[in-house]
Order: sequence, then structure tokens, then C-alpha cells
Amino acid sequence: MCRAAPAAGAASSAPAGVLPPRLRPILCLDDFEAAARRKLPRPIFAYISGAVERNRSLHACREAFEQYDFVPRVLVDISRRSTATPLLARTYAAPFGMAPMGINALSAYRGDLVLAQAAARANIPMIMSGSSLIRMEEVAQANPAAWFQAYLPGDEANITALIQRVQQAGFKTLVITVDTPVASNRENNVRAGFSTPLRPNLALAWQGLTHPRWLFGTFLKTIARHGLPHFENNYARRGTPILSASVERDFSDRGHLNWQHLRLIRQLWPGQLVVKGILDARDARIAVDHGADGLIISNHGGRQLDGAVAPLRVLPQIVAACPEVPVMLDSGVRRGSDALKALALGARFVFVGRPFNYAAAVAGEAGVLHAIELLRLEVSRNMAMLGVTSLQQLDDSFLLASFPIHSTRTP
Repeated sequence: MCRAAPAAGAASSAPAGVLPPRLRPILCLDDFEAAARRKLPRPIFAYISGAVERNRSLHACREAFEQYDFVPRVLVDISRRSTATPLLARTYAAPFGMAPMGINALSAYRGDLVLAQAAARANIPMIMSGSSLIRMEEVAQANPAAWFQAYLPGDEANITALIQRVQQAGFKTLVITVDTPVASNRENNVRAGFSTPLRPNLALAWQGLTHPRWLFGTFLKTIARHGLPHFENNYARRGTPILSASVERDFSDRGHLNWQHLRLIRQLWPGQLVVKGILDARDARIAVDHGADGLIISNHGGRQLDGAVAPLRVLPQIVAACPEVPVMLDSGVRRGSDALKALALGARFVFVGRPFNYAAAVAGEAGVLHAIELLRLEVSRNMAMLGVTSLQQLDDSFLLASFPIHSTRTP
């Protein structure tokens, strides 16, 4: 938790009188989690916060950042430093963006649109999830620079139809997630009463009644204005409703997907193609050879294979294996210092998931903008402390680790 008063001279994201009262105690991204826990029904919060089995990979993501210490430089004029970051033919205001998050319109009213609009205002990338409850066309209209993340259907005809729909919606960057061949073992969801689709029962009804801000401000408001939410974007057609007495989520028999399907997508997709979910340098090299324009190194926030390595641990090897494309990192970033450590190890960019979901649940677009600015200010402040004026100056000479660093610098 981070509720101590800021140190003298510390910047704040906005004057205290400008922030909504509920945001004034929020001083870092971790604070949004505690606030969201109070607002959201237990099953919804469990879906966002949890991972799989013993949560080993979830915790490993955070622990990997703790293995590195900074070695700052001093007496550097940092008065003109900038957090601006070039990525895939565009310059963003900060080196981080929003990771894809499924069904976040169930935790925040019109959640995907809230995130897309905040990202557009702040000039950072937002990746829309294929497992979202708002049609991709609406999100692309709200933020034409948003990226779309797809879970591939299991056959070429449906893959082709989905890719055509994404293109027609206006997206220019397509992210293909490759680490979900089967449904993961999310025991925490079962214990908390969460399923996709949700199964109506007395326990779920009680959770709604005991969380009236969520019930009236998100769930019932959505139904009254937009009807019962459906999975809208896993296919070219509409999917199943979020609330159902028969709980079956179609994972499209993804077990047989292979590299030839990625080759097909590269042939079909005219825009930027990013592959997400790679942890092995050999797979990274294959993805680039099959036409990937960028890679997002990710263990799905610990939500797929428990025991999968933390992305930060394999980042330098993948950067070395694929020097011609931007290598980005997802999973575990919670502080500006985390982002800077990843950049120092060769990442071009990082993506943050759960905290932005919590921020949207707590205070809508205002909450997300506050979260973005908190993280951006941490990046800027820590750049000053490190003695760098541009993020491109970072390399592994700014770090010491408790295990060997594989240098990404050219001798």
C-alpha cells in the first residue's frame, strides 16, 4: 500500500481540488486495487485479481523486478528530460500502455470505451481484448489509434472472417495472443463463484445487493441502456451472453493452432502485427521470421501456466534474438521503476493490465487518467534520479542484479 503522504517536493497528478474525492487518497497504482476490492462483488474482483493454481507465476512477475537495483548517475542536467517514447511508427507520451483485459465492462461501466478514451487523451496505446463485451467497432470509433488483440478461432474460415472484421473496424495494429491453447486452471474463480458466462444464483445476487455502487452504477445501468452484455469480438459474429444458466465458454478448439496460422494472418493483415505471450527466444525468432512486427513478452499476468517464467527474466535473451523488432513486456509492472528496469534490459515498451481495470472500476475515465498520470510522473521522477534525460539512454549499466544479466548492448 502507498497511502503515506508524498515527500516534500513530490509532484502530484493534479491539484487536490481537481480530483474527485474518491481519488485523492490514491497515490500509486496499488491503491486502486484496495479501492476496487471494496467496490466490486467478490466474484468480479477475484476474476481480475487472481491467477491460477498457487499463483506462483503471478508473484514471480513482481519478484523479478525486486531482483534488480538501480545504479544512478549524478550531476546530470535533467531539467529537459522527456518520457516520450517511439514505438511502431508513432511517438507516445510515456513508455507504457494498457494491456488487453477481457470483460472489463463488467467491472466498470462501458469499461473498454473508458480505457480507450483515456488512452487517447493521454496519448498512450490501449489494446482492446478479444474477450470484451463491447463491439470492437465502437472502441475503434472512440480511439482510432487503439490496438486489437485477438484470440484465434480454430479454423481458417473463422480466422479470415475475424481478421477482415478487425480491418473493417479501422484498427491498424493487430495483437495475436498465443499462450492460450486450452483453458487455464483458475481455481480462485471457482472458489469465488465466478464463471464465464456467469451462472445466476442466490450467492451472485447477494454479492450484487451488498455492492450497490457496482450493481446500480455498472451492471443494471449497462442492462438498462445497452441490454445484456455478450462476448462481442471472439469471432466475426456475436458470441454468448455474459449471464447464462448454461455455463459454456467456447475456446474454439485452439489446441491445434500452429505457426502456419500466424503465416496466414500475416498474409491477410496489412497493418502492424504483434505477437503476445512468447517466453522462449526460439519462439520469438520464429514469430519474427513469420512476419511479426513486434513482440510482447508475457506470461499472461500469471493467468495461464502456473510456474511459467517471469517475462523480465527472459527479456534480454529475446531482445538479443530479435534485434530488428521492438520487444515489449507485459506482466507485473506496477511502478515507474518497473518500467525503467524493463527498458534498461532492452524492452522498448511495457504494458499494464489490472491497475487500469481497477482504476476504471473505481472512478471511470477520471480514475484511469489519474492512474496514467501517477505512473508517468513516477517514470519522469525516477529518470531524474537515475540521471537520464531520454529513455533511449537506458541500458543494463544502470542495474545490478542478484543473478547474471545478459547484456543487450553492442560491444
